[in-house]
Amino acid sequence: MTEAMTTPKYNHLLAALPESAWRRISPQLTRVEMKLGEVIYEAGQHMEYVYFPTDCIISLLYVMIDGSSAEISVVGKEGVTGVAVFMGGESTPSRAVVQSKGFAYRMPARSLKKEFNEHAEVRVLMLRYTQALITQMSQTAVCNRHHSIDQQLCRWLLLSLDRLPDNRLTMTQELIANMLGVRREGVTEAAGKLQKKGVIKYHRGHIDVIDRPQLEALCCECYEVVRRETDRLVSGSRQEAADSVS
Repeated sequence: MTEAMTTPKYNHLLAALPESAWRRISPQLTRVEMKLGEVIYEAGQHMEYVYFPTDCIISLLYVMIDGSSAEISVVGKEGVTGVAVFMGGESTPSRAVVQSKGFAYRMPARSLKKEFNEHAEVRVLMLRYTQALITQMSQTAVCNRHHSIDQQLCRWLLLSLDRLPDNRLTMTQELIANMLGVRREGVTEAAGKLQKKGVIKYHRGHIDVIDRPQLEALCCECYEVVRRETDRLVSGSRQEAADSVS
């Protein structure tokens, strides 16, 4: 990890802000360390802050009454947690938990809401990201219903890799099972297949992806749908911002 990976503009949304918006927003950003397993907010909790990840990943989980859970989306360097703040809901029925440790930039929720309401360029950027997030949530629901655990694991690994600076994930099989909402035995079997094929190497909670092209080939179409839409809506905004400066 390099120092550049923990600067505000390593986050794609912050990098895509027009200069005028950046001057208003940057003084309100605070760099914070995000620890593995840390709960950013609970279901139904009023959000005081939003978080722009740089090299960490935050999982949005839906937790059932019996305590079981399933991941509905992940947020990394491409986005922001707490879209309910500027969408008017103020809270959500999901829990936000740090899936992969690192750093993020925290901003008062009321400040982002003010920016959203008063400045069209910020509003358009945030709405485009929200559309990408909705696509990810929708595709996750479809994938969990129609595709095998093997394919779900491939999708989950690829989405996580896209948000990390290298090809290594630190995650136990039990936590992956909780994210996918499946039995641990199913994840163990699926991970074993990938390891036998030489796609990953798993040892004591560390997953190294050895052959990403094969991982993509083994995955269902869900990953590509999410990746393409995120690139179109979020990375496209980032490129537009870069072009306007050059």
